[in-house]
Amino acid sequence: MSAKAADYHKRLTDFMVEFVFPAEAEYHRYREEAGPKDHTVPPIVEELKAKAKERDLWNLFLPAESGLTNLEYAPLAEVSGWSLEIAPEVLNCAAPDTGNMETLHLFATEQQRKQWLEPLLAGEIRSGFSMTEPAVASSDARNIETSITRDGSDYIINGRKWWTTGAADPRCKILIVMGRTNPEAASHQQQSMVLVPTDTPGVNIIRSTPVFGWQDQHGHCEIVYDNVRVPVENLLGEEGEGFAIAQARLGPGRIHHCMRALGAAERALALMIDRVQKRVAFGKPLAEQGVVREAIAKSRNEIDQARLLCHKAAWTIDQQGNKAAHVLVSQIKSVAPKVACDVIDRAIQVHGAAGVSDDFPLARLYSWHRAMRLFDGPDEVHMRTIARAELGREKSPLAAAVTG
Repeated sequence: MSAKAADYHKRLTDFMVEFVFPAEAEYHRYREEAGPKDHTVPPIVEELKAKAKERDLWNLFLPAESGLTNLEYAPLAEVSGWSLEIAPEVLNCAAPDTGNMETLHLFATEQQRKQWLEPLLAGEIRSGFSMTEPAVASSDARNIETSITRDGSDYIINGRKWWTTGAADPRCKILIVMGRTNPEAASHQQQSMVLVPTDTPGVNIIRSTPVFGWQDQHGHCEIVYDNVRVPVENLLGEEGEGFAIAQARLGPGRIHHCMRALGAAERALALMIDRVQKRVAFGKPLAEQGVVREAIAKSRNEIDQARLLCHKAAWTIDQQGNKAAHVLVSQIKSVAPKVACDVIDRAIQVHGAAGVSDDFPLARLYSWHRAMRLFDGPDEVHMRTIARAELGREKSPLAAAVTG
């Protein structure tokens, strides 16, 4: 790490130990008492946000705000992944707000920045990203059917979205909606993105969809847009740029997700090591069982390998931009969630029945990271990108020599 990143890393680690981990019990107590249908934020989160601001641990994800490069931020994102439900938000580094703030930073007009980016950067509101649809295979964003039709000085939006993360939170005030403005254009130029305030008439939040039976605090919502009318000034960028904006939004965001996943994997490994040193079976600690030692060693290897690949992707974005890193981003997106799932699964196994209970965080960690193999592009789509790049690559002199 650079000296600057190392300083942030130490201060963030201290913050996690002193404030975040002790707050987890209070967070979960509030959510349990409020019930799964209540999506208000536990008050402890707002208290921790104030503490993070005081310590300059705020908006670390955005280079224009923090002065950190993607490579410098990557280990900090990993640290926040140790407490996934609390830490990213209290640092104002939680998805989908991070991706939305990056999008607004890159493509918003001055008025859009003032109205929406500034309160998001201040942590005063939250936001949603409304792209995925239940009626089409949204792994191919060109399939999206929601219509955005020009009507004089307005756009009219009609369609059904789901998995709009954040929309159930009462603090969610703005949605970035992707839909079709140019159905006759080339396939990558049909889509546009429009800013839609959540209180706009016709925005109907139908439900928050559970993930493995669990309702996240911010919700993952199904939304019907029924003749929603917004002014043309709410367009992000130009008409037909929606697909390109989506790709720009998802590059750094996927690195953030992957690094947080490795933080979760590190927590699972720490719990695994602690468990096997304390539990005795067949006359000796589990840590002395060969199969357990192999699980620990595999986990360490896999985490460290994935971390280096994530750092390479972050470095490439810093040096050459999103486009140059797109295959690396697909590599880490197909690797890191799988590593997290595998490590967490091993930790569950050594915890026995306790591992699948709510007495430990492992079941919750597993469910989220298993879902991560689908969101921001399923594994198969990223593997397809990697394979296409390999098949299209010019042979090196060594490859040409051995293949004739």
